[in-house]
Amino acid sequence: MQTAVEIKQTIEAQAAKPDLHTRAHTLGGKTAFGRFALRLQDRLERAVARVSVLPDSAVYNPADFPWTRNFEANWRTIRAELDEVLQYRDQMPSFHEIIKEVGTITSDDSWKTFFLLGAGMDCSGNAKRCPETMRLLQGIPGASTAFFSILSPGKHIPAHRGAYNGVLRFHLGLLVPEPRERCRIRIGNQIHSWNEGESLIFDDSFNHEVWNDTDGWRVVLFVDFARPLRQPWHWLNRSFIGMGPLAPFLREAGQKQKAWEKKFYPKG
Repeated sequence: MQTAVEIKQTIEAQAAKPDLHTRAHTLGGKTAFGRFALRLQDRLERAVARVSVLPDSAVYNPADFPWTRNFEANWRTIRAELDEVLQYRDQMPSFHEIIKEVGTITSDDSWKTFFLLGAGMDCSGNAKRCPETMRLLQGIPGASTAFFSILSPGKHIPAHRGAYNGVLRFHLGLLVPEPRERCRIRIGNQIHSWNEGESLIFDDSFNHEVWNDTDGWRVVLFVDFARPLRQPWHWLNRSFIGMGPLAPFLREAGQKQKAWEKKFYPKG
């Protein structure tokens, strides 16, 4: 096991790597059409950044999102609902089993999910087990995805970036193993560790990477929500995100989630 000094040196070495505070794509662009599509996406994301209510940033202050206070004040209630469903952790699907595109960054059973909300998904069976969590989720403007994100001991999620900067990501620490500094996320060049009951909000279109180098399970409530933009762009962005269920890969994800719930809740 690494000593505290070795852990500090590892984190410092990761932070000292070439600048990763970027939305640059590492995949795609190998064909003329791929390069054209990425140029269009880059233009769109620059436009989104210009009309953002808050300055463009990889990581945001949770205080800028007043609804985070309700989650932090009620995190033990959410944790109690999580503890109940964690009894069924081994039966939960791995992330890539619901959304196959996630298979580019994980293909084992070390990243489990318990979906509560998803574009085009019927998560009613899961939602019934977490009524207070669902009540709180209703207070997040433009929430499009929500699930308990469960990382096994030793899990590493390699560097990647999200699909679109019109969405921001909220993590609420629920189960954070010690030592905390070994359970961490790099967003751009910043290293963050989770705290139980505390919020982390970031733009996942920036390059990011996750490690759970502990012997315990790490669980956060993972929520994607519409990035606040100036009008009329905010309305347009919400409308664009609302078209998500039409995407073939999300329709497929919805079918997989429905099949899992039907199997897990056979009388539902």
